[in-house]
Amino acid sequence: MRIDFITCQPNIIEAVLDTSILKKARERDAVEYHIHNLQDYGVGPYRHVDDTPFGGGAGMILKCEPVFECMDEITKEHTPDEVVFMTPDAPTLTQTMCNQLSMKQHIVLLAGHYKGIDQRIRDNLVTREISLGQFVLTGGELPAIVLADSIVRLLPKATNDPESVLHDSYQTDLLDCPWYTKPAEYRGLSVPEVLLSGNHARIEAWRQEESERKTDAFNKTQELS
Repeated sequence: MRIDFITCQPNIIEAVLDTSILKKARERDAVEYHIHNLQDYGVGPYRHVDDTPFGGGAGMILKCEPVFECMDEITKEHTPDEVVFMTPDAPTLTQTMCNQLSMKQHIVLLAGHYKGIDQRIRDNLVTREISLGQFVLTGGELPAIVLADSIVRLLPKATNDPESVLHDSYQTDLLDCPWYTKPAEYRGLSVPEVLLSGNHARIEAWRQEESERKTDAFNKTQELS
């Protein structure tokens, strides 16, 4: 897979890509990353990437020219399967979306900044818009990294145990069950006896029951919120 990041804050992206699974996946040739600094495509001698909004109003708007020209450069080599814009006024990210995107060969993640981006970018370049939730951040770099991580960890060779990601919460209709590790007792806090029994049928039944219990409790809190 290839993932391109379009950003005016490349240092944020670079710092995270060099850690944990994102780094291992690149080292194992599961993914390649390309970071494009919008300042390189800025307008005029000062490389402006933003300007005041037509019609007045507070804040600055990301300009068309840098984004369109950056996309021109990207598409010279590859035609992306998806161009994703991270924005709070979009459908909220789900595991189903992550699974779908992990099957793509080439994704471009557009990280906005300032108050917003010129609507012509959204109308003509973006193929998919995704939100992390109903809240606003300084820029789209952190959401882009979150999306990249949620996709990359699903790729073959990205993790030491690929099967483990198949049992994560939201991969099925149930949330994941509680998990414990050694020691069996710590400060008077004990691991459930069933997990020490060695009876794998009982253990699987317990895990299924706990997953159903957690899912039911979560759904009830969602109904109340």
